[in-house]
Amino acid sequence: MADLGHPWGMSAILRTPAASPAVAFAHFTARLAVETDVSDVARDLADGVPGIVVVDVRNRDSWDQGHVPGAVHIPVSEIPTTTLPLDQTVVVYCWGPGCNGAYQGGAAFARLGYRVKEMIGGFEYWAREGFEIELVDGTVERRGVDVLTAPQAL
Repeated sequence: MADLGHPWGMSAILRTPAASPAVAFAHFTARLAVETDVSDVARDLADGVPGIVVVDVRNRDSWDQGHVPGAVHIPVSEIPTTTLPLDQTVVVYCWGPGCNGAYQGGAAFARLGYRVKEMIGGFEYWAREGFEIELVDGTVERRGVDVLTAPQAL
């Protein structure tokens, strides 16, 4: 391999060889088993797919500022006393990528025996991709799409 000027003499990407296809497949399917994205959540909610409950694990003030329409509000601290049916797949979300509340909520639901996925990107990416937001008074609004996260409608 040619010396590209890096101290290690090769590509920064390739200095650690890529995993075998089998290892890569196992890795990515394991992530997909515990993660979903806002577009998939929006699609399933719009289609009324049964067996899914979306849970906002943020505090009351955060919920009141806006949340995913149709989501249930169960702050992390209240998950141990939840009465959600165990046959539902729980999709948890928090503020966004900089918040670990969804990890805490996901762990708490899993500890109780629920199948659970994190909505990666959280409420931040839900809003940035232009999906509807429900406000504390029940009104629903749609904000503009952030072109860095989703394509704009033409």
